[in-house]
Amino acid sequence: MSDKNTQSAIAVDNVSKVYRLYDKPTDRLKEALGFTRKKKYHEHFALSGVSFDVRQGECVGIIGTNGSGKSTILKIITGVLNPTSGEVRVAGRISALLELGAGFNMEYSGLENIYLNGTMNGFSEEEIDRRLPDILDFADIGDYVHQPVKTYSSGMFVRLAFSVAINIDPEILIVDEALSVGDVFFQAKCYHKFEEFKKMGKTIMIVSHDLSSIAKYCDRVVLLNQGIKLGEGLPKDMIDDFKRVLVGQYELPESEQSLLNDAEVQEAVQAKAAAQKKARTDSTVNGLNMKTLEYGTKDAAIDEIYIEDDRGTRTNSIIKGMEFTIHMKVTFHSDLPAPIFAFSIKTAKGTEITGTNTMFEKAFLEPVKAGDRKEIAFTQKMSLQGGEYLISFGVTGYEGNDFKVYHRLYDALDVTVVSDKNTVGYYDMDSRVTVRGC
Repeated sequence: MSDKNTQSAIAVDNVSKVYRLYDKPTDRLKEALGFTRKKKYHEHFALSGVSFDVRQGECVGIIGTNGSGKSTILKIITGVLNPTSGEVRVAGRISALLELGAGFNMEYSGLENIYLNGTMNGFSEEEIDRRLPDILDFADIGDYVHQPVKTYSSGMFVRLAFSVAINIDPEILIVDEALSVGDVFFQAKCYHKFEEFKKMGKTIMIVSHDLSSIAKYCDRVVLLNQGIKLGEGLPKDMIDDFKRVLVGQYELPESEQSLLNDAEVQEAVQAKAAAQKKARTDSTVNGLNMKTLEYGTKDAAIDEIYIEDDRGTRTNSIIKGMEFTIHMKVTFHSDLPAPIFAFSIKTAKGTEITGTNTMFEKAFLEPVKAGDRKEIAFTQKMSLQGGEYLISFGVTGYEGNDFKVYHRLYDALDVTVVSDKNTVGYYDMDSRVTVRGC
């Protein structure tokens, strides 16, 4: 948490943004022309009473599900949108990298857009000339800078846009998900620049679904959901709460409910909460692959799979270093001598990393009867590096000398490992390091 005596760079005070949504385009026209007195729209609160401060020199992340208001609040802070109510105060020059295309003319070349953006930010041509070598060096797009921006790939575009954003000497840098389209090397260069900015005392705000980057680079995190601020605090705590939101197990505090004065908004929030609770009755969780490859004799059926974190919350996001449990529930349709239950973990590219089964673990070597149902739980510490992984499940066994596959589910679950420290390779040795004179 930042020092309370540090000056505020961004102050968001009770900000709401309301949109009028019409069922039909003609309803909007009728209302605009005064042909009807009846209310033809319903109000949608993209933001409702959101307040937070960002201190100078802080790196603050904003996380939340799609439609939670993350991009809306950034657009209000940068002046792209006006709030319906509330106030935003900004102290310092802002440079923002919002959605791709913002602030760029697609018909102009990259070079022309550099001068266009620099002029829009108050720089003279001579000042842009001085910054041009740094911009071109960081963007590293070669002669493409002389081609129209409309011919760029999304990766080339974000290279140029980010390079312009960081080289106009901003006091506040705001980035909204745009870096996700860049290649991994460029992303690494950008995050290195974030570190430089932090050391220089500049303020950074990041919106991202990359929880590992949020955990690593942010000093503080604001959690939004359905336009409401659920909380703010240390990255680990907010990411933990976000995981509960993803599975509908986060109860909205009464203090936040009081922000909703509009009856329609309260009704909408309650309806969404009810839908989330209903979804929890299904055996699926976030990360389930609905088109998983499966096969087997079906003498046994894997009918439920899910992951729990160390608090017993169903989730597909696990913080590195914490314990987690992989669950599978199996129903048997035949008598079997000694079924083996297994899981394996691979990368998104298909490289098998690790896995185990009840035979290796000497955990279950018993016969089962038709109609039996078993729940198998594998509990372990998460030691994989931050990133995305796929989990496969299987129920197999030996009948005499014959190996039988009763049911297999390939790449059935996606798990995200959230980490603020990644070492080399897939697995963290969790080394203890000492350095001393000799």
